[in-house]
Amino acid sequence: MDRCSFCGRTKKETGLLIAGVSGHICDLCIEQASDIIKSEKKNKDTFDVNRASLPKPAEIKKFLDLYVIGQEEAKKVISVSVYNHYKRLSQKGKGDEVEIEKSNIILVGETGTGKTLLARTIAKKLHVPFTIVDATVLTEAGYVGEDVESILTRLLQVADYNVKSAQRGIVFIDEIDKIARKSDNPSITRDVSGEGVQQGLLKLLEGSVVNVPPQGGRKHPEQRLIAVDTTDILFICGGAFDGIERKIGHRLNTKVVGFSASLDHEHIDRHNLLQYIAPQDLKSYGMIPEIVGRLPMLSYLMPLDRDALRRILTEPKNSITRQYSKLFEMDHIELSFQDTALDYIVDKAIEFRVGARGLRAICEAVMIDPMFELPSQKETKLVITKEFVAKKIDVANVKKIRSAG
Repeated sequence: MDRCSFCGRTKKETGLLIAGVSGHICDLCIEQASDIIKSEKKNKDTFDVNRASLPKPAEIKKFLDLYVIGQEEAKKVISVSVYNHYKRLSQKGKGDEVEIEKSNIILVGETGTGKTLLARTIAKKLHVPFTIVDATVLTEAGYVGEDVESILTRLLQVADYNVKSAQRGIVFIDEIDKIARKSDNPSITRDVSGEGVQQGLLKLLEGSVVNVPPQGGRKHPEQRLIAVDTTDILFICGGAFDGIERKIGHRLNTKVVGFSASLDHEHIDRHNLLQYIAPQDLKSYGMIPEIVGRLPMLSYLMPLDRDALRRILTEPKNSITRQYSKLFEMDHIELSFQDTALDYIVDKAIEFRVGARGLRAICEAVMIDPMFELPSQKETKLVITKEFVAKKIDVANVKKIRSAG
């Protein structure tokens, strides 16, 4: 009688028995072997600072260049900070007298300039658990909203509840500017989604053991909490800080004292004050001093000019035009964009002031009809012209005006 060569089950005891050259294997053993292979692959893919060769800052930046156009200053800051962070992890447990402090990062820049993309790309390079959380939903403990511990809940979920792996991950806190103080002075009344959240974030950023609810906080009060040490978790915070240029301009103007100061004042680029950002500007915007101190690496992202937006459309490894070309290629349709069409898309993005994120929205409005119609037709080639783009954008705008009315 035929039996599985691994578990000994007969053909009647299994759903499927596959014959080989000199033996058999059942469906149950195949499933078990598949799970073992997945587990082994996952362990090999997990980034281990003591086992893997850590990429140098120049290598990290080169990898970022494949996905993010421009933002040279921010790329350098992130590359150096991440490199030093994982050197710090590799030093742990070796009894070295010099203890290296963690360098959390804060990125300031307009919407659509690439803050989230930078953080997501760096996590891809290092193969570590990475999660993006939105600071706008966070509130002080006991109020409607999410507790700050929910940040670590999401990191645990990404790491498949492997605490050791999660404790070496990266957390990107988006919209960090939305938890700024509502006034310049410390709050007399409760500021539960502003200063209160900042106070709650302090222990996470600096490093402490936090009891994390694995299924999220308040809906499952009976769940067993998991202790997570945040000492080795790298926090990257990003925010638009809308209007912070006024704070920077005010600070720069107050320093015009003496002859040499007035000379320096003439060299200030009034069109991009964000490049002069300093920690005191974050403080005057509404971030408490303790938070600013725990985010020592401060960098800015330049507003995207016309040339950068044009390059974003075609150059990155996962550029918008390449994604559409791939989608049409699956239906055996060759897609191409005329240069004048791409220039028109960029002009509209600048007109709408929507940054790189807006390029995608404009392209979706242009491509929705071809993506709907062509798979059912026998067309094998599609060329996107300036006239085609202009027509589709005009139609999309008319529809929005009608729906608003």
